[in-house]
Amino acid sequence: MNTQIIRTDSDESTAQAVQRTVEELRSGNVVALPTETVYGLAADAFNAEAVAKIFEAKERPGFDPLIVHVASQKAIREVADVPENIRKAVRSLTELFWPGPLTLILPKNDKVPDIVTAGLTTVAVRCSQNEIFKQVLEDLGRPLAAPSANRFGRISPTSADAVMSELEGRIPVIVDGGACARGLESTIVQVVAAEGKGKATFRILRKGPISADQLKRYGKIEMASNDAVSENAPEAPGLLATHYAPNTPLRLLRKPQDFKREPGKRYGLLSYRGKKKDGYTTLYDWDEIEILSPGSGKTVEAALRFFFLLRKLDESGVDEIIAEPVSEFGVGAAIMERLQRAAVKEGGRR
Repeated sequence: MNTQIIRTDSDESTAQAVQRTVEELRSGNVVALPTETVYGLAADAFNAEAVAKIFEAKERPGFDPLIVHVASQKAIREVADVPENIRKAVRSLTELFWPGPLTLILPKNDKVPDIVTAGLTTVAVRCSQNEIFKQVLEDLGRPLAAPSANRFGRISPTSADAVMSELEGRIPVIVDGGACARGLESTIVQVVAAEGKGKATFRILRKGPISADQLKRYGKIEMASNDAVSENAPEAPGLLATHYAPNTPLRLLRKPQDFKREPGKRYGLLSYRGKKKDGYTTLYDWDEIEILSPGSGKTVEAALRFFFLLRKLDESGVDEIIAEPVSEFGVGAAIMERLQRAAVKEGGRR
């Protein structure tokens, strides 16, 4: 299969890209599309055969559910049956954070094929703020199942070129909408009904751009336990214990003195701020070094650059990637979560 990148550098080319995308989707094909978080691999969510092509292209196991994207707050009803006891909380979250990088876990309706939800009774629902993605949804008139557009477990793509390096020859079309504005996958939240007249509980299953601090104003916060992270039965997308991993082994160092090098190996450093006083940049004459937020340590900037720079180090030819810890304030907690899942565990296994 030849994979074509379609540019969107003018109003005319964007309109043509949207038209081509809708045609492909109506024909039961998959298409890579930009979102504000990472690029997604999209298929008609109501077409089980089309959704199966997502799993095939990504080599994704069938037990890992997908996120379904809808065009608006009202469109939730197309894929989910929201019970009365959480309806107010869901309305508040969607009014505040949609369109945007927040995914909600809700009871699914019968229109959603089991392949989309991996047989679960719930569906993950999101509304993207990317204008190209939104236009495709509106013109198609149906929700889209769209996980990240990479091979299973690998680094999420934040550019069309990154998608091409992952899925060339596996999909027909990649729509190039430029670099993703957020660079990190959406926060995933399950809404749990309140007891009595209290606030609903927002159970955070995956950390992302919408932080716990932003959510706690509107409900009680509960962080998912390790039981939510399973190797064979995750309760939501993106929760496998091993994920976001480069081909090159990655080691997360909590403190500089933990670094032990092996003679003859080439090392790359994924630095947080690139400052000498942090103790990492001077540990070794690094063969490659990439800095997430040069000097300032801004977690938003680090999130935007995270997957892009991780991919650069992965493709640089080093034998091992050493990663500094990132401040766990705000979206920094989401970066650390992904570094922990990407890292080689003791015994040399992810």
